[in-house]
Amino acid sequence: MAPSAAPADKAAPGTARGEDALAALTALVRDDLEACNRLIVERMQSRVALIPELAAHIVAAGGKRLRPLLTLAAARLVGYRGDRHVGLAACVEFIHTATLLHDDVVDESALRRGQASANALFGNKPSVLVGDFLFARAFELMVADGSLEVLRILSSASAVLVEGEVLQLVIQNDMSATEAQYLEVIEGKTAALFAAATEVGAVVAGRPAAEQAALRAYGHNLGVAFQLIDDALDYSAEQERLGKTVGDDFREGKITLPVLLAFARGDEEERAFWRRTVEEREQAGPDLPRAIALMQKHHAFADTVARARHYGDAALAALMTFPDGAERRALADVVEFCISRAR
Repeated sequence: MAPSAAPADKAAPGTARGEDALAALTALVRDDLEACNRLIVERMQSRVALIPELAAHIVAAGGKRLRPLLTLAAARLVGYRGDRHVGLAACVEFIHTATLLHDDVVDESALRRGQASANALFGNKPSVLVGDFLFARAFELMVADGSLEVLRILSSASAVLVEGEVLQLVIQNDMSATEAQYLEVIEGKTAALFAAATEVGAVVAGRPAAEQAALRAYGHNLGVAFQLIDDALDYSAEQERLGKTVGDDFREGKITLPVLLAFARGDEEERAFWRRTVEEREQAGPDLPRAIALMQKHHAFADTVARARHYGDAALAALMTFPDGAERRALADVVEFCISRAR
């Protein structure tokens, strides 16, 4: 499945790299982000005390706020000077946070961003219900914005996101799954919200369809690159840096690109290993190190990062629609931030 924009010319990045790129983007929209954070805290409140308590646990767990940052920066990139983007950035973060709560229940995760997950602390039922509450708050913010186009974009992204998560369950533990199916999963569960987060920036500014499409392409390709790196990190990063237990995807039998590449390039004995550990979920202590060794042997990590770079280049190409400036440079540097996490 091809990226949304051809990676021909790259937008000239600025000087920031890695975490510095995210810090630079945050500084650029600091006032808007602070307003967004205040709105998030306000809309988390409920007369049922458990709701803000549980929601605050995950919201305060150290997330980078990347998706709302993209909404705020995209609106500034196209010259928007109102305040609608603040509410929509909060909406995007609520959608994202709701899916995190649901994902951790589905995956039976014990950690989220290096801390005990909400389901580990509060239980599965409260986590699912508070996730539903945050989805409801997100839709309240969409309606309050008053734009049917914004409502269409964000509600559609929410539906596609859930479809991606369900498809991931469908192909889980199935070594006959294809790369096309895997890409459909990550385009749904991750890239759809990235694309919507950036696209609504152009919508609130009333910009032409070409600019709206360019920001959608930027967000989509950035989201695919981001998830490709996340999936590689599950087998290569330290637990402290990843914020979850290394090898979770392996233990759950998730089908990701590093697994698919190692399986496709392996001999029959190696393929039998993947069928036993991923399909049949028969795993022992030495199996994760062996899985990592097989991925290294068949260059699955390097090729996953290279694929992420390809989508990153497409995101940069989409930014060329816009004139050079601090916002475009910051958004270009975010591409490098997403990919440099694999170092």
